[in-house]
Amino acid sequence: MLGKFIENLANSRHLTADQVRVSVEQLIDEAGPAQQKADFLCSLALKGETVDEIAWFAQALREKSVEPPIDPVWRENHSILDVCGTGGDRLNTFNISTTVALICASVGIPVAKHGNRAITSQCGSADVLEALGIRIDLPPVEAVRSLQERNFAFFFAPNYHPAFKHIGPARRLCSDRGQRTIFNFLGPLLNPARPVAQLVGVPRPDLCSPLARVLQTLGVRRGMVVSGEVHENSRPETSNCEPEASNAKVFLDELSTLGPNRIAEFYQRNGCLSSTLGIAQFNLQQATLEDLAGGNREANASIVRRIVSGQERGPKRDAVLLNAAAALSVADRASNLGEGWRIAEEAIDNGNVEAKLRELAD
Repeated sequence: MLGKFIENLANSRHLTADQVRVSVEQLIDEAGPAQQKADFLCSLALKGETVDEIAWFAQALREKSVEPPIDPVWRENHSILDVCGTGGDRLNTFNISTTVALICASVGIPVAKHGNRAITSQCGSADVLEALGIRIDLPPVEAVRSLQERNFAFFFAPNYHPAFKHIGPARRLCSDRGQRTIFNFLGPLLNPARPVAQLVGVPRPDLCSPLARVLQTLGVRRGMVVSGEVHENSRPETSNCEPEASNAKVFLDELSTLGPNRIAEFYQRNGCLSSTLGIAQFNLQQATLEDLAGGNREANASIVRRIVSGQERGPKRDAVLLNAAAALSVADRASNLGEGWRIAEEAIDNGNVEAKLRELAD
């Protein structure tokens, strides 16, 4: 059937829900040829994925995932949060969202961090957490216990999505062609813990509203999808972002302290509100993209330790506080970004975040 679907996609025909389910079955079939799977994924991307198609893919793949045994009563009384970027900005910043997750856990918010090792950067969330001494491979029962007792658990994607291993070769073929696929932004939609609050970063502002609508479709109650611009004068003269033209805009899959931010947010079933967030209202230190640069896992772990211990007081701390402010707002712990910033700042300065890191690394 993939051959027929490829033909339909080439003619700009959208997939139906049933066709998406059939496609997923064939994509995860070990016997299916990687070349045809890659042709399908590339054709879908070239057509342009609709909100419905993304939601249907996420729903079908969620059904194939391992579900951690979270007690329904506990879940009802707690709002699980996830904070992550889709990746793909290729700007090699340090692990901002992982640091934000530790801050949120330190103030009592249950954070289910879903992630993997590095794909488009030197150091993914799994890499830096492992370097910090935090277990990334806890069995589901132990991960749930950590979430409920310590307000933090890492759900290592390969352990919860075993079917993905049969899609990997096709994704690599697409990458070799220079073609992104739907899997580039499915990651935040497939958290097996089913968070009800999510802060998601994307590397293109045009993705904010569509992904926010997908999150709503999947049952997230409070969500914010963000994309942060890097002003041209904030970029180093030699940068690995390599925009296609000298005046091309460059975006982080985080809230940016280097330029304005595009945001799409929603609460419950209300419509998505799109807005632009400037940075003039925050007392930010002057910074460039280089100031937010990361490195390998050991370098990034050192950056995280310096931030949570309060030793780092420069632009890296600003970037974390701005994103933590948004996460705390999404989690209903702060009524606005200003209050969220103050809560995050206090959590670092009073030692709570460093204590949480020590607890998780035991």
